[in-house]
Amino acid sequence: MAIATKEPTKKAPAHAATEHKETVAAPHKAVRYIEAIGRRKTAIARVRVSVGDGKFLVNEKAPKDYFDLPRLIATALAPLTDLQLHKDFDVSAHVKGGGIHAQAEAIRLGIARAIVEKDPAWKLRLRASGFLTRDSRMVERKKPGLRKARRRPQWAKR
Repeated sequence: MAIATKEPTKKAPAHAATEHKETVAAPHKAVRYIEAIGRRKTAIARVRVSVGDGKFLVNEKAPKDYFDLPRLIATALAPLTDLQLHKDFDVSAHVKGGGIHAQAEAIRLGIARAIVEKDPAWKLRLRASGFLTRDSRMVERKKPGLRKARRRPQWAKR
């Protein structure tokens, strides 16, 4: 049979109840842009999306000047085009590393992440289109004693 013991309750000091800390609300900052990072292979894109009229800059250049192929511009803007928001948002992307194809896909991932941060309701549609999936395939490193990552030197019996 267990015996229940009653422990004495500790009271807070009288002055503790009277102390109040004034909570001052910080002034509300207007969000100028939403920033997100997109990666593909060794390309890294820092993408800023803001409400605007459809401007798109890649490393402070027009996309036609930066990307050689129109399909790379279409790849980069695919999340906005898919949601029909390409005329509602301005996009500024700073990208480095990798090739132009990987850079376009890194920008695509960054834009998709920024859009979802702006409005989570678009997440399901972007996920279904595959725009929120990070393509993690990288080039395998070269191992010592091999010509490439797995290519062995030619073997001769004699």
